[in-house]
Amino acid sequence: MKNRIIFGGYILLFFILQIFTIPAFSQIRLEYTLSMSKPYTHYFEVKMKVEGLQSEPALHRGELTTLAKDHIDFMMPVWAPGSYLVRDFPKNVEFFRAYDKTGKELKFEKTNKYTWRVYSSSSSEVTISYKVYAFEISVRTSFLDESHGYLNGSSIFMYIDKMKDLPATLKITPYKDWTKINTELEPVPGEKWTYHSPNYDILADSPIEIGNQKVFDFNAAGVTHSVVMYGSGNYDVDTLKKYMGKIVEAETKVFGENPNKHYTFFVHNLDNKGGGLEHLNSTTLQADRWTYSPKMNLLRFLGLVAHEYFHLWNVKRIRPLVLGPFDYESENYTTLLWEMEGVTTYYSGLILRRAGIISADDYLRNTGIGISRVENQPGGKIQSAAEASFDAWIKEYKPNENSYNTTISYYSKGSIIGMLLDLEIMNATNGKKNYDDVLKYLYNEYYKKLNRGFTDEEYKNAVEKTAGENLDSFFRKYVYSAEPVDYNKFLNYAGLKLIDDPDSSLFYFGANTNDENGRLIVQSVVEGTAAYKGGLNVNDEIIAVNNFRVSERSLDDILSHFSESTTSWKGENIKVTISREGILQTLEFPLFNTIRHNYKIVRIENPTDKQEMIYKKWLSIE
Repeated sequence: MKNRIIFGGYILLFFILQIFTIPAFSQIRLEYTLSMSKPYTHYFEVKMKVEGLQSEPALHRGELTTLAKDHIDFMMPVWAPGSYLVRDFPKNVEFFRAYDKTGKELKFEKTNKYTWRVYSSSSSEVTISYKVYAFEISVRTSFLDESHGYLNGSSIFMYIDKMKDLPATLKITPYKDWTKINTELEPVPGEKWTYHSPNYDILADSPIEIGNQKVFDFNAAGVTHSVVMYGSGNYDVDTLKKYMGKIVEAETKVFGENPNKHYTFFVHNLDNKGGGLEHLNSTTLQADRWTYSPKMNLLRFLGLVAHEYFHLWNVKRIRPLVLGPFDYESENYTTLLWEMEGVTTYYSGLILRRAGIISADDYLRNTGIGISRVENQPGGKIQSAAEASFDAWIKEYKPNENSYNTTISYYSKGSIIGMLLDLEIMNATNGKKNYDDVLKYLYNEYYKKLNRGFTDEEYKNAVEKTAGENLDSFFRKYVYSAEPVDYNKFLNYAGLKLIDDPDSSLFYFGANTNDENGRLIVQSVVEGTAAYKGGLNVNDEIIAVNNFRVSERSLDDILSHFSESTTSWKGENIKVTISREGILQTLEFPLFNTIRHNYKIVRIENPTDKQEMIYKKWLSIE
């Protein structure tokens, strides 16, 4: 009987959906218009028109929903997917107004920081208009000035509550002298600068560059890629085509297919800027305009390209359950950012090696530097990779002066975990499989077959399925706790070992400082160092060391004279004169050197055939 009731309920729900779902959403039309009549004021001007409003039930992401008869809630995201921080985009919204079909103003009120409730009086058509102040230069935000406009949809466009699945058109009116618009939104045939979006998620995930930018194309993995260059720089188009094409080919080979029909790299060439943000069919990169030469600088840019393009699969299609469809109003917590970002970081270096852009020795040298960075950070002994992932919203993007002592980056620690898992899988399967096979499984099983994200347990099961062994101990030690990593256990699989070559001749004081108009101000103090044990505080002004004046010269230069190897000072304390809250005082610091690790990866003598095989497979050596 119970089964019959349940089955009957399913039939009833089916008929309800058939009756109400199709007409409710099919008759509603949504149109955005975007203009920028005075770009020097940094305001994007937005209109959002909704036609065909009705109150019948509709299916929204698996749930029946009804649009209220007397009001509509227009909502603005508070964060940009891919950057795990609540940025409160609604703070930039100004001059909000609402109108009915006749142009009569409608009453509205804000019900919370991200919701504007418009009282529609059962009107069949409602239009809202507002301006967005856009003057923050980053890959996560939007920017407008007299030279160009760039926007991320989540910081510009609102959506209707419980109706993010509505398709929409977007009409753009560029500033008078601007002639180019680049976006991965689908153009509407026959209508200039008009685009179609199947739902809000796509609109929010499709950056738009507007202005007179330079554009060049290259083809790789059977896909046309556009590179949209804003700002001048010392880049060479042919060089970028060559190396970016190699990266695309190498990454596509990992997964066996490229899901794109077209892909866009938005590149902003600026002064002393850097960073990237992934999107479904594009990425935005910020680079120092002089980063393209010499080759050492170019490699940093290519590493960024490799990282963000890898997100095309790992994050945008291979993802934890919570990372899509998104909740735009609040934090989306996951303990798997170490995989999403850290493993992507691991692969960004590996891809440069596989593409032949760097040598095997270069890759191992860079890996040693990465290990040193993690092992030298006190926070790595406190915070696990899973904790770092979950707390990204309040720690990774909101560091304070003590963060270095208590946290670790899920990028850097996750990269190491990715390397360890890769080596573990290769060893366990005698080189028949590696982490590529984990990614392929996740891509095919959860993205293509099930069309959803995965849980932490499903991810772990995928790794264990690939390795053919239980990895409870590995995940407990290295993912969910901050236990010391046995690097040589894993490196030995490839006939390698980690050696430490610390430079103990230099006295590491442990205070990070900044010169502010000739005043040396402490910015942070590293736990376990002389500065930490001596009681130096953030915001202290360092005036003198052992009566030697400190001014506009490096503190390290002066402290280098007080090395442990300098016998005249050995066994004594260092006296540091400071100003704290305007009061002069002298502190005494113990004279000892904090060991700073300088790890290098080297080959062992007489590797076995298996070790040699894994070494060559890992580092793509023929």
